[in-house]
Formats: sequence, structure tokens, C-alpha cells
Amino acid sequence: MLPFNPLLGSRLPGLRQLALAAAAGLGLSLLSSLPASAHGVVDGGLMAGASHPLLGLDHLLLLLGVGGAASFIGSPVLLFALAGAIAGGVLGAQGGELPGAEVLAALAVSSLGLVVLQSARSARSPRLGVVGSVVAAAVAVHALLHGQEASSTVSWWLGAGLASTTVVGLTFAGLRRLGTRWTLLLAGGLSLAGLALALAPLA
Repeated sequence: MLPFNPLLGSRLPGLRQLALAAAAGLGLSLLSSLPASAHGVVDGGLMAGASHPLLGLDHLLLLLGVGGAASFIGSPVLLFALAGAIAGGVLGAQGGELPGAEVLAALAVSSLGLVVLQSARSARSPRLGVVGSVVAAAVAVHALLHGQEASSTVSWWLGAGLASTTVVGLTFAGLRRLGTRWTLLLAGGLSLAGLALALAPLA
């Protein structure tokens, strides 16, 4: 029998929740060109696209963070992530820029971990609007950077989308099964990893 966490509301993810994870993962494929310091036009086929979110450290950590936040707070967080991905991607594709975006992209990873840790410490139930806004903003920063370079083949986009969906979905479902302790460990790791990536250029 799986432990019940009142923050999660159920022991196992239902079909609707997994569908949300899949939708968010597909939207998060907009974020595919990471780490943030290696932005440029991306090309290649299905396998190149599928490998990108798995090999780009910033991207992989962001996807893990989205899946972790959704597993702890609730599946509606995935809709906020999807909205942030679309908004940031469209803005970037239209030439939008954000000062210090690469550093902000690294810190966005930390923000996902911190929002989960803060929600766990709070005596009150986490507010979906607040948490969702943090997640959407974190995703939007990454999506903006990718939108600036969006000129890939359809097969590359498909591969990136499938890989992103898999990471978000497996993280979401896996942490639902494993329980709160593992989610908090992931959140702590993301908080530190994002800070380290932000400070790395200064070393």
C-alpha cells in the first residue's frame, strides 16, 4: 500500500493527471536548447532531438523540477508550466530578449526546488496560483531562450517533445509512488544545482 500524502490528494496518478504530464512535456519541448550557455540554431533528426533534453543539464534539471513540483503540489501545476513554455517560446521566436536570461535560466532551476521546499515547510496548503506562477515564470525564461533559435526540422521537434514528455511524465508518476521524502530530496538538489550553474561562469 502506498503512503497517502494529503498534499497529493491521491495515491496514484490517474489518466487525466498523466495526460496533463504528457501535454506539459510536449509544450516543454520548446525549451530544448540547453544548457543556457550553449544557445544557437539547432538541427538534426529524431534521435538528435530526443537526446537533447537528456544531455543538456539545465534542460534535464528543469524537466525534473517541473515533474517534481507537479507531483508534490498537484497536476494542475503542469498547465502553468505549459502556459509558460508557450508564452516564452512565442516571445523568443518574435525576437524578445531578457537581460541576464542565461543566469536567470539557471536560477529558474533553483526556484522550482525552493518552491517545493517552501510549500513543505508551510503549515498551510500551498497556493496553486503562487506556485504555478513561479513554475510558469521559470519555464518561460528557458522557453524564451529557445524561441530565439527556433529553426529545426519537424523530426527534431518530435524527438525533443517525446523525450521531454517522458522525463516530465516519469518524474511526476515516479515521485507520486516514492512519496514526499524523495520529492524533497530532489527539490533540495535542484535548489543547489541551479545556484551552482548560475555561479559557474564566475569560477
